[in-house]
Amino acid sequence: MEQTGQTNQRIGVSGLGVMGTAIAQRLLQCGHTVTITSRRPAAAAALLEAGAQWAESPAGIAANCDAVIVSANNASQVESIVFGENGLASAGGRGLLVIDMSTIAPDQTVAFAARAAELGMGWVDAPLSGGEPAAREGRLTLFLGGEPSHVEKATAILSSLSNRMTHLGPAGSGQTVKVINQVLVGIGLFALSESASLAGAANLDPQRVVDALTGGRADSVILREFFVKFANRDYTPTGRIANMLKDMQNAQDLGRSVGLPLPFTSLATDLNRWLVSRGLGDADIAATMEFYRST
Repeated sequence: MEQTGQTNQRIGVSGLGVMGTAIAQRLLQCGHTVTITSRRPAAAAALLEAGAQWAESPAGIAANCDAVIVSANNASQVESIVFGENGLASAGGRGLLVIDMSTIAPDQTVAFAARAAELGMGWVDAPLSGGEPAAREGRLTLFLGGEPSHVEKATAILSSLSNRMTHLGPAGSGQTVKVINQVLVGIGLFALSESASLAGAANLDPQRVVDALTGGRADSVILREFFVKFANRDYTPTGRIANMLKDMQNAQDLGRSVGLPLPFTSLATDLNRWLVSRGLGDADIAATMEFYRST
């Protein structure tokens, strides 16, 4: 058993998509008592075999855990998990800490944190960077927002998942930095797709291209992690195009709220929207390569 962070904490995980599943698996490997729930019970099978406990609803998790990690695709799902019928709050969640690892708009996070506080619950927004592979290996980068006492409690848990956490300020601050992260990543992925397409058209070995660029000004984590994947059109799931579209729309909304034009963000948003309109919303982000197959 891997010993990372404080072990044997009672942690709930609600939402078992690609990221939620990887998070729950990592917590189990680190020795925590993990209770899970999902709208899709079939998604829990492997985790239950690995030792996770099952709850029929988020309310069932709240009754058995000191903290609950929420991993959802959008704000409406987060709201339902926490405040909806049979949600965390319905179990009388006073003293419960909600750690929201979803990526949602900063203003939505501020509103949810205020509602949670009125019910005696703590709230930490902890959106992530690094994706499913980093979650499984405990090397996520996390952007934290919340009250210092809540963040301190959350980091004792999140240290099993992350080797880099930064507390950026009150609730919503983590989500704001995630918006900035997604602007850089979302625009960068199309530059990567374009470059990988050029390499393919020139019949270059994609790994040799990465080797050549590593250490130069074009080097980046994105290049080293994704260039070969994109060039080989490997669509093994690591992140969904629909989620990237949602994140880029959050960035546009934030830009509008402060009166800031974001032309490259808008272009990347429209390209993702085009891919979703072609039925690729649930496809891996590497399917951005399909734009270049079709033009």
